[in-house]
Amino acid sequence: MASMAVARDVVRDLRHKIAKIEGRLAERFENPEDTGWKGVAPRHAAGPSVLRTGVERLDAALGGGLPAAGLIEVHAGAVRETGAAAGFVLALLRLLPAPDAAAPLLWIGTSEIFREAGRPYAPGLAARFGLQPENLLIAEAEKLADALWIAEEAARLDAFLAVLLEIRGSSPALDLTATRRLHRRALLVGRPLFLVRAASEPEPTAAPVRLLVAPAPAAARLTLAGPLAGSIGPPAFQVTVSKSRTAIPAEFTLEWTDDAFQERRDQPAKDTGVVVSLSADRQAAPPALRQVVAFPFRQGIAAGAEPSRQQYPARRSARHVG
Repeated sequence: MASMAVARDVVRDLRHKIAKIEGRLAERFENPEDTGWKGVAPRHAAGPSVLRTGVERLDAALGGGLPAAGLIEVHAGAVRETGAAAGFVLALLRLLPAPDAAAPLLWIGTSEIFREAGRPYAPGLAARFGLQPENLLIAEAEKLADALWIAEEAARLDAFLAVLLEIRGSSPALDLTATRRLHRRALLVGRPLFLVRAASEPEPTAAPVRLLVAPAPAAARLTLAGPLAGSIGPPAFQVTVSKSRTAIPAEFTLEWTDDAFQERRDQPAKDTGVVVSLSADRQAAPPALRQVVAFPFRQGIAAGAEPSRQQYPARRSARHVG
């Protein structure tokens, strides 16, 4: 019992020292509430603790839903899939409580990711996700360190609906310590901070949830007469739970219908067509392979070695110049 009391005193002293270094009030650590991050009490404790997606199986795999505050990782396997990952985050923001809908979204990105994946298109975001152009703030930084500084400063403000940090690849600057600072500050404000990472392998971070998001083939648009052949339905996402407090690996295909997610069980046929149009003199598919003949291996000739001069008698003949 004595050792436990000493350990608590040591932890409390360390928390006070860290709070003093970061310029925060140490009194926040006296009576912390259970927020999933021990020692941190959010300012908006009256709000919901989880953000439900509306998909029962996904919410169950996440332990009731996504955290309503703190750092949430959303990974895209390739840069070309960054749009799907960012679109999934924008759909989640649509599910936030109504009083927060008027607050602006701060979208932070490096010049590299905006150049490779494209910049946010405000009219399209308003039409698909209901995010009005006046509620979208974009911050572009040349270096990742500058983008992280903007995210850390913005995470401590409660004037934003949420903060979205979009980066490409892995960097030593975004380590466990940096993500711990982002997560802690977002928890103190009671707002979500989404880290969208493209072309990066999962790394240890302080985020309690990590989702892998990729675009899924869109189904046909539904009409009164049934699915309309050749049409494109609502956007679809392939979502994989990579990290959560329940540690339940799961994979889902979700459709976004402007105001809610719906799980799609029946997978549409994959697009097996060509990426670019073929030339006029080419066939639609390569010819089938015929019989394969294996030639015997000749001793004395190493693989990849240059043939001997005896195989080219013409090379021994004299050459005439002029």
